[in-house]
Amino acid sequence: MSDVAFPAATLTPEAPALTQMQRVLYTFTAPTRTFNDIKRSNSWWMPFVLLAIAGYILFAAVQMKIGMEQVVENQIHLDPKAEARMANVPADQKAMTQKISVYVTEGVFIANPLLVLIGVGLLSLGLWATINFGFGGKAQYFNVFSVWLYASLPSVIKTLLGTIVIFSGLDPESFNIKNFAPTNAAAIFLNPVESNKALYALASSLDLVTIWTLILLSIGVATVAGVKRRSGYIAVFGWWGLFVLIGVGWAAAFS
Repeated sequence: MSDVAFPAATLTPEAPALTQMQRVLYTFTAPTRTFNDIKRSNSWWMPFVLLAIAGYILFAAVQMKIGMEQVVENQIHLDPKAEARMANVPADQKAMTQKISVYVTEGVFIANPLLVLIGVGLLSLGLWATINFGFGGKAQYFNVFSVWLYASLPSVIKTLLGTIVIFSGLDPESFNIKNFAPTNAAAIFLNPVESNKALYALASSLDLVTIWTLILLSIGVATVAGVKRRSGYIAVFGWWGLFVLIGVGWAAAFS
């Protein structure tokens, strides 16, 4: 019997591993390449470092051009009920309350990298459970965690844009630490004092950088979970929509 020759199997070579800086670049230009590489290695330190640096740059700008005391005063002014309560507080107690608020605000800025890790850790847990148990994915938790940090890189642009706005001659009394960059309709068109609180919360949620991040997150979680991209969009935007509704409802209830 003569031997039958079979064609040799064609092997698809694995894509070369990306460097950390390549991952950052491809997050903006070819995000699927970054998220596929996360399946090889879930290293997340580079986006974390970039987010931390951007946060501290904003912190320095606020300290230099606005001042933490002014930040606290602005937040009180943005809440008429709080401003009315403070007007009835004795001067010494008011000074102590504002001093504590300044320390808390500074502490939040200083501890921001740690707070980011905690927040991303908890949110990643919820998304990991959703994509795996709700959509049949096979994502590892730390892959989702890494995806979330890389998907958050557009917020570096937002933070630097906010810094530029501060240095461009912004009136310190108009600075709103909760909405510091003109990337949403609320920051551009609405007055946070005069506008309906629920409307302002909704307009703030419709943020270009936030939507960009959610799209990246949807692509990334679908990639590392091995599910259809549509499932990633449903999981991510479903959770986001729920949080938006809660935020708007909270603003409406306590305005």
